[in-house]
Amino acid sequence: ERGQRVPVELAARMCADAADGLHAAHELRGKNGQLLGLVHRDVTPHNLFVTYDGYTKVVDFGIAKVADRLSQTKAGTLKGKLAYMSPEQVRGAEVDRTTDIFALGVVLWELTTNQRLFRMETDLDTLEKVQACVVPPPSTVIPGYPPEQEMVVLKALAKRKQDRFQTAREFSRALQGFLMRQGAMVGPEEVSQYVRAVFGDRIQKREAHLAWASEVTSSVDVAKLRQMQGEESSVSYSQGSEQSSGP
Repeated sequence: ERGQRVPVELAARMCADAADGLHAAHELRGKNGQLLGLVHRDVTPHNLFVTYDGYTKVVDFGIAKVADRLSQTKAGTLKGKLAYMSPEQVRGAEVDRTTDIFALGVVLWELTTNQRLFRMETDLDTLEKVQACVVPPPSTVIPGYPPEQEMVVLKALAKRKQDRFQTAREFSRALQGFLMRQGAMVGPEEVSQYVRAVFGDRIQKREAHLAWASEVTSSVDVAKLRQMQGEESSVSYSQGSEQSSGP
Protein backbone atom coordinates (compact mmCIF):
# COMPACT_ATOMS: atom_id res chain seq x y z
CA GLU A 1 0.00 0.00 0.00
CA ARG A 2 2.88 2.36 0.72
CA GLY A 3 4.88 1.29 -2.31
CA GLN A 4 7.82 0.33 -0.09
CA ARG A 5 9.88 -2.83 -0.33
CA VAL A 6 10.71 -4.79 2.78
CA PRO A 7 14.52 -4.79 3.14
CA VAL A 8 15.97 -8.06 1.81
CA GLU A 9 17.62 -8.93 5.13
CA LEU A 10 14.41 -8.44 7.09
CA ALA A 11 12.44 -10.49 4.57
CA ALA A 12 15.01 -13.28 4.92
CA ARG A 13 14.64 -13.23 8.70
CA MET A 14 10.83 -13.30 8.55
CA CYS A 15 10.72 -16.17 6.08
CA ALA A 16 13.40 -18.10 7.99
CA ASP A 17 11.19 -17.90 11.09
CA ALA A 18 8.16 -18.99 9.07
CA ALA A 19 10.13 -21.92 7.63
CA ASP A 20 11.10 -23.02 11.14
CA GLY A 21 7.43 -22.95 12.12
CA LEU A 22 6.49 -25.02 9.09
CA HIS A 23 9.24 -27.52 9.83
CA ALA A 24 7.84 -28.03 13.33
CA ALA A 25 4.42 -28.79 11.81
CA HIS A 26 5.88 -31.09 9.16
CA GLU A 27 7.67 -33.07 11.86
CA LEU A 28 4.61 -33.69 14.03
CA ARG A 29 4.32 -37.33 15.02
CA GLY A 30 1.52 -39.58 16.20
CA LYS A 31 1.23 -41.74 19.30
CA ASN A 32 3.48 -44.42 17.86
CA GLY A 33 6.15 -41.97 16.76
CA GLN A 34 5.22 -42.07 13.08
CA LEU A 35 5.24 -38.89 11.02
CA LEU A 36 1.72 -37.53 10.51
CA GLY A 37 2.63 -36.07 7.13
CA LEU A 38 1.02 -32.72 7.90
CA VAL A 39 1.01 -30.23 5.02
CA HIS A 40 -0.32 -26.70 5.58
CA ARG A 41 -1.33 -26.21 1.90
CA ASP A 42 -2.22 -22.52 2.37
CA VAL A 43 1.02 -20.68 3.10
CA THR A 44 0.18 -17.13 2.04
CA PRO A 45 0.86 -13.63 3.39
CA HIS A 46 -2.55 -13.76 5.08
CA ASN A 47 -1.42 -16.73 7.16
CA LEU A 48 1.96 -15.34 8.19
CA PHE A 49 1.71 -13.00 11.18
CA VAL A 50 4.65 -10.76 12.07
CA THR A 51 4.20 -9.72 15.69
CA TYR A 52 5.13 -6.34 17.15
CA ASP A 53 7.85 -8.22 19.04
CA GLY A 54 9.48 -9.21 15.76
CA TYR A 55 8.52 -12.89 15.47
CA THR A 56 6.88 -14.48 12.44
CA LYS A 57 4.22 -17.09 13.13
CA VAL A 58 2.45 -19.47 10.75
CA VAL A 59 -1.28 -19.56 11.47
CA ASP A 60 -4.53 -21.07 10.20
CA PHE A 61 -4.04 -24.74 9.52
CA GLY A 62 -7.70 -24.92 8.53
CA ILE A 63 -7.07 -26.80 5.27
CA ALA A 64 -3.94 -28.62 6.39
CA LYS A 65 -3.87 -32.23 5.34
CA VAL A 66 -2.62 -35.20 7.29
CA ALA A 67 -1.43 -37.91 4.93
CA ASP A 68 -3.33 -40.78 6.49
CA ARG A 69 -6.57 -39.10 7.49
CA LEU A 70 -9.77 -40.74 6.34
CA SER A 71 -11.39 -37.82 4.54
CA GLN A 72 -9.82 -37.09 1.17
CA THR A 73 -10.11 -34.02 -1.04
CA LYS A 74 -12.44 -34.71 -3.95
CA ALA A 75 -10.81 -34.92 -7.35
CA GLY A 76 -10.95 -31.64 -9.25
CA THR A 77 -11.23 -29.42 -6.18
CA LEU A 78 -8.47 -27.03 -5.19
CA LYS A 79 -7.69 -25.94 -1.68
CA GLY A 80 -5.71 -22.80 -0.82
CA LYS A 81 -5.07 -19.65 -2.81
CA LEU A 82 -4.10 -20.22 -6.43
CA ALA A 83 -1.31 -17.64 -6.66
CA TYR A 84 0.65 -19.40 -3.87
CA MET A 85 0.09 -23.00 -4.96
CA SER A 86 2.77 -25.28 -6.34
CA PRO A 87 2.49 -26.74 -9.85
CA GLU A 88 1.70 -30.20 -8.46
CA GLN A 89 -0.97 -28.76 -6.19
CA VAL A 90 -2.89 -27.09 -9.03
CA ARG A 91 -2.68 -30.36 -10.98
CA GLY A 92 -4.32 -32.15 -8.09
CA ALA A 93 -1.29 -34.39 -7.60
CA GLU A 94 -0.04 -35.62 -4.22
CA VAL A 95 1.38 -32.85 -2.05
CA ASP A 96 4.04 -33.00 0.63
CA ARG A 97 6.14 -30.60 2.68
CA THR A 98 7.88 -29.28 -0.45
CA THR A 99 4.53 -27.79 -1.47
CA ASP A 100 4.64 -25.51 1.58
CA ILE A 101 8.27 -24.68 0.80
CA PHE A 102 7.26 -23.58 -2.71
CA ALA A 103 4.48 -21.38 -1.33
CA LEU A 104 6.85 -19.72 1.13
CA GLY A 105 9.24 -19.16 -1.77
CA VAL A 106 6.48 -17.25 -3.57
CA VAL A 107 5.98 -15.12 -0.46
CA LEU A 108 9.71 -14.37 -0.27
CA TRP A 109 9.91 -13.51 -3.99
CA GLU A 110 6.99 -11.09 -3.68
CA LEU A 111 8.14 -9.64 -0.38
CA THR A 112 11.53 -8.65 -1.79
CA THR A 113 10.36 -7.44 -5.21
CA ASN A 114 7.05 -5.82 -4.24
CA GLN A 115 5.43 -7.50 -7.22
CA ARG A 116 3.10 -10.45 -7.67
CA LEU A 117 4.69 -13.59 -9.09
CA PHE A 118 1.79 -15.65 -10.46
CA ARG A 119 -1.32 -13.57 -9.73
CA MET A 120 -3.28 -12.62 -12.84
CA GLU A 121 -6.64 -10.97 -13.51
CA THR A 122 -8.55 -14.25 -13.64
CA ASP A 123 -8.21 -17.52 -11.74
CA LEU A 124 -7.79 -19.40 -15.02
CA ASP A 125 -4.86 -17.22 -16.09
CA THR A 126 -3.32 -17.56 -12.62
CA LEU A 127 -3.73 -21.33 -12.83
CA GLU A 128 -1.96 -21.46 -16.18
CA LYS A 129 0.88 -19.29 -14.94
CA VAL A 130 1.43 -21.49 -11.89
CA GLN A 131 1.45 -24.60 -14.08
CA ALA A 132 4.04 -23.05 -16.40
CA CYS A 133 6.07 -22.03 -13.33
CA VAL A 134 8.28 -19.51 -15.11
CA VAL A 135 9.99 -17.61 -12.28
CA PRO A 136 11.89 -14.44 -13.24
CA PRO A 137 15.09 -14.10 -11.19
CA PRO A 138 14.53 -11.30 -8.64
CA SER A 139 17.63 -9.51 -9.98
CA THR A 140 15.76 -8.91 -13.26
CA VAL A 141 13.17 -6.99 -11.26
CA ILE A 142 15.37 -5.36 -8.61
CA PRO A 143 18.87 -4.27 -9.70
CA GLY A 144 21.51 -5.21 -7.15
CA TYR A 145 19.49 -8.07 -5.68
CA PRO A 146 21.91 -10.22 -3.63
CA PRO A 147 22.97 -13.23 -5.78
CA GLU A 148 23.06 -15.63 -2.82
CA GLN A 149 19.56 -14.68 -1.75
CA GLU A 150 18.42 -15.12 -5.34
CA MET A 151 19.79 -18.66 -5.43
CA VAL A 152 17.82 -19.49 -2.27
CA VAL A 153 14.60 -18.05 -3.69
CA LEU A 154 14.93 -19.84 -7.02
CA LYS A 155 15.68 -23.17 -5.36
CA ALA A 156 12.54 -22.88 -3.22
CA LEU A 157 10.58 -22.13 -6.40
CA ALA A 158 11.90 -24.99 -8.51
CA LYS A 159 9.18 -26.52 -10.67
CA ARG A 160 10.18 -30.10 -9.82
CA LYS A 161 9.75 -31.07 -6.18
CA GLN A 162 13.07 -32.90 -6.04
CA ASP A 163 14.94 -29.73 -7.05
CA ARG A 164 13.61 -27.69 -4.09
CA PHE A 165 14.77 -27.67 -0.49
CA GLN A 166 13.60 -30.98 0.89
CA THR A 167 12.76 -29.64 4.34
CA ALA A 168 11.62 -26.27 5.59
CA ARG A 169 14.51 -26.31 8.07
CA GLU A 170 16.93 -26.58 5.16
CA PHE A 171 15.22 -23.55 3.62
CA SER A 172 15.48 -21.65 6.90
CA ARG A 173 19.16 -22.44 7.34
CA ALA A 174 19.93 -21.33 3.80
CA LEU A 175 18.35 -17.95 4.58
CA GLN A 176 20.18 -17.70 7.90
CA GLY A 177 23.44 -18.63 6.16
CA PHE A 178 22.89 -15.78 3.71
CA LEU A 179 22.42 -13.35 6.60
CA MET A 180 25.56 -14.57 8.35
CA ARG A 181 27.71 -14.24 5.24
CA GLN A 182 26.25 -10.77 4.67
CA GLY A 183 27.28 -9.85 8.18
CA ALA A 184 23.69 -8.79 8.77
CA MET A 185 22.68 -9.06 12.40
CA VAL A 186 18.95 -9.40 12.00
CA GLY A 187 16.92 -10.76 14.88
CA PRO A 188 13.52 -10.14 16.45
CA GLU A 189 14.65 -6.72 17.70
CA GLU A 190 15.40 -5.45 14.19
CA VAL A 191 12.18 -6.88 12.80
CA SER A 192 10.26 -5.35 15.69
CA GLN A 193 11.76 -1.92 15.04
CA TYR A 194 10.71 -2.12 11.40
CA VAL A 195 7.18 -3.29 12.18
CA ARG A 196 6.72 -0.62 14.83
CA ALA A 197 7.96 2.04 12.42
CA VAL A 198 5.48 0.93 9.75
CA PHE A 199 2.51 0.50 12.11
CA GLY A 200 3.34 3.18 14.68
CA ASP A 201 -0.04 4.92 14.37
CA ARG A 202 -1.90 1.63 14.71
CA ILE A 203 0.12 0.67 17.78
CA GLN A 204 -0.70 4.01 19.45
CA LYS A 205 -4.42 3.47 18.87
CA ARG A 206 -4.14 -0.07 20.21
CA GLU A 207 -2.32 1.05 23.34
CA ALA A 208 -4.82 3.84 23.91
CA HIS A 209 -7.68 1.35 23.65
CA LEU A 210 -5.96 -1.04 26.07
CA ALA A 211 -5.40 1.82 28.53
CA TRP A 212 -9.09 2.76 28.29
CA ALA A 213 -10.13 -0.87 28.82
CA SER A 214 -7.85 -1.11 31.83
CA GLU A 215 -9.38 1.99 33.40
CA VAL A 216 -12.90 0.74 32.84
CA THR A 217 -12.06 -2.64 34.33
CA SER A 218 -10.27 -1.18 37.35
CA SER A 219 -13.28 1.01 38.18
CA VAL A 220 -15.46 -2.06 38.66
CA ASP A 221 -15.62 -3.42 42.20
CA VAL A 222 -15.32 -7.13 41.47
CA ALA A 223 -15.81 -8.13 45.11
CA LYS A 224 -19.05 -6.16 45.28
CA LEU A 225 -20.29 -7.73 42.04
CA ARG A 226 -19.61 -11.20 43.40
CA GLN A 227 -21.42 -10.33 46.62
CA MET A 228 -24.45 -9.08 44.67
CA GLN A 229 -24.44 -12.20 42.51
CA GLY A 230 -24.30 -14.35 45.65
CA GLU A 231 -27.27 -12.50 47.17
CA GLU A 232 -29.28 -12.89 43.96
CA SER A 233 -28.52 -16.61 43.85
CA SER A 234 -29.57 -16.96 47.49
CA VAL A 235 -32.86 -15.14 46.90
CA SER A 236 -33.59 -17.22 43.79
CA TYR A 237 -32.92 -20.43 45.70
CA SER A 238 -35.17 -19.35 48.59
CA GLN A 239 -38.00 -18.45 46.21
CA GLY A 240 -37.65 -21.75 44.43
CA SER A 241 -37.80 -23.63 47.72
CA GLU A 242 -40.98 -21.81 48.80
CA GLN A 243 -42.68 -22.54 45.48
CA SER A 244 -41.78 -26.21 45.60
CA SER A 245 -42.88 -26.70 49.21
CA GLY A 246 -46.27 -28.36 49.69
CA PRO A 247 -48.40 -30.33 52.18
